[in-house]
Amino acid sequence: MKVFNVTIGQDKNQSFINVYCDKKRYRFWSGKAINLKLKSSEDPALLKAAFELKLREGWRPTPKKSVIRQEPITVIQALEQGVGVKVSQRCSERFIKDAQRVVKLWKRYESDNNIKGLTLDNLQVSNIREFLVRPNWSAKTQRTVKSTLSPLLNESKPGLVNNVKLKKPISSLHKPFADVAAILEEIKEYNTQLYLCCLMTYGCLLRPHREIRELTWGDFTDDLSYIKLSGSRNKSGRNRIVPVPSYIKEELSLGETNHNIFSGSSEPHNGDYFKTLWSRFKKQSELIEEGQTLYSFRHSGAIDIFKRTGSLSKLQKAMGHSSLNVSLTYLRGLEIAELLEEDMPLI
Repeated sequence: MKVFNVTIGQDKNQSFINVYCDKKRYRFWSGKAINLKLKSSEDPALLKAAFELKLREGWRPTPKKSVIRQEPITVIQALEQGVGVKVSQRCSERFIKDAQRVVKLWKRYESDNNIKGLTLDNLQVSNIREFLVRPNWSAKTQRTVKSTLSPLLNESKPGLVNNVKLKKPISSLHKPFADVAAILEEIKEYNTQLYLCCLMTYGCLLRPHREIRELTWGDFTDDLSYIKLSGSRNKSGRNRIVPVPSYIKEELSLGETNHNIFSGSSEPHNGDYFKTLWSRFKKQSELIEEGQTLYSFRHSGAIDIFKRTGSLSKLQKAMGHSSLNVSLTYLRGLEIAELLEEDMPLI
């Protein structure tokens, strides 16, 4: 059964040979494919006959390999792929959110600097440095963004981000409150949600901007006596069970299991919610001093525990620190005297 056909075609008054074989079409402008030194323009009929003879003898045209041109991958594509990998690896929700934010920040960086579509091949250390080192970003923020950016690009550009050296952040002390009760009373009159956040930061020693802000009623036991947080929900990465003091329980009214305790819905307030409230409260407050922040309630709570118990191990558990060394550093930051007058040498 004949499975081929040969015809003479024309293209701009130039003859060529059409070979139809196995439902595919092949064009030939000379006999080179069948080892014949003859151009189609010289004698198309002869060349056509030569191809027919070769086909009858068993020759078949070699299919041309389609060359797929790969477009160079862009930095944004690499970052988005990196986020997808981290999602598949079931990284914490917090890291995924931070990673998605880094992608948005990088898009803005490319747009602001007129380098849209920057490819991985053209990505330089100078780009990474320019992206990270900004006058409106603290040293701590720069290092945080770097630690998120690095694993997203590590697969495609291993080690590139780590070549950027950043300044160490200067440790800032959150000045504790001399009179916690008075401050809390002033906050309660200003905003009840900010009051509850501050109260829990002090009494449960949870971190306000995430651990407390994202609390749902399902995180509490039925009698509201304890809060249970999984490792993915707190900074230490370990599961925590935190007692709820009675003065906090009095302010709580159990709601739907999946509802956030502040928003009353399944979604918490945005990440800057309490930061904004605190900033506004601080401007009109007559009691807040320089250096006192939302975290000052946590520090004040730590001081109270240490003064009453004198136990570093209890303080470590209450604070959710991963090691005792962290708690020791924390205490030095809180300026708690480790030596009393009576401990000093006598004459």
